[in-house]
Amino acid sequence: MGIEVFSLKGKTAIVTGASQGIGEAIAIGLAGASANLVLASRNEANLAKVASEAKALGANCITVKTDVLKTSDLQAMADKAISEFSKVDILVNNAGVTMNKPAIDITEDEWDWLLDTNLKGYFLASQVVGREMIKNKSGCIINNASVFGLRGFPNLSSYIASKGGVVQLTRGLAVEWARFNIRVNCIAPGYTVTEMAKLNIESNPKILEQNLRKIPMKRGGQPSEIANVVVFLASEGSSYMTGQTLSVDGGWTAM
Repeated sequence: MGIEVFSLKGKTAIVTGASQGIGEAIAIGLAGASANLVLASRNEANLAKVASEAKALGANCITVKTDVLKTSDLQAMADKAISEFSKVDILVNNAGVTMNKPAIDITEDEWDWLLDTNLKGYFLASQVVGREMIKNKSGCIINNASVFGLRGFPNLSSYIASKGGVVQLTRGLAVEWARFNIRVNCIAPGYTVTEMAKLNIESNPKILEQNLRKIPMKRGGQPSEIANVVVFLASEGSSYMTGQTLSVDGGWTAM
């Protein structure tokens, strides 16, 4: 057994929230491992750019405008993947939002918006794609949570609740669907240097220092470093893993 165990050649992967940030890096990482790609997001312009990058690596790639809170959109996404590539082997649930706000000030509508997007959207996508995987008795689902799904932090209560839910959803689906040869795992990224982080964290020395103080490796992660772990979980290299959450955080949760 050599490096070929990490190849995804002949496999088809759907990535939600693939138009930017970690989702974009995951798409490029999967392309580099030779997967066929179905990239989903509401942002068609950015999706086209990511698809172009993936195709430059030799990947077969299509895009689907998708709202993860619309079951009809998710079904259309799955149907297009099957029409183009005959099956879906991998689902990466990545689409998500965040909110930094004191718990006492969060409105009911804000709570519903965040929990629906970050948790309900993952469940609905897993349900739609899971039906196809169950038919095939094979599949791999990878959920993008966060270290904040494992630790408490001020002014992030709704986000923390949603990501903690993702960790538990991962365990629940893993146990329920193992009999169908479907593996379900989760990543929990820490501070990652995306374009948004560059604006909100890297540009502010005080906030940057506060973040780095919590990280033994004393740096933020690169999106490609998150993507590498997703490729591992999607590959046969992790064939005996299910229901697990891997922290990709420079050691923050080890403190």
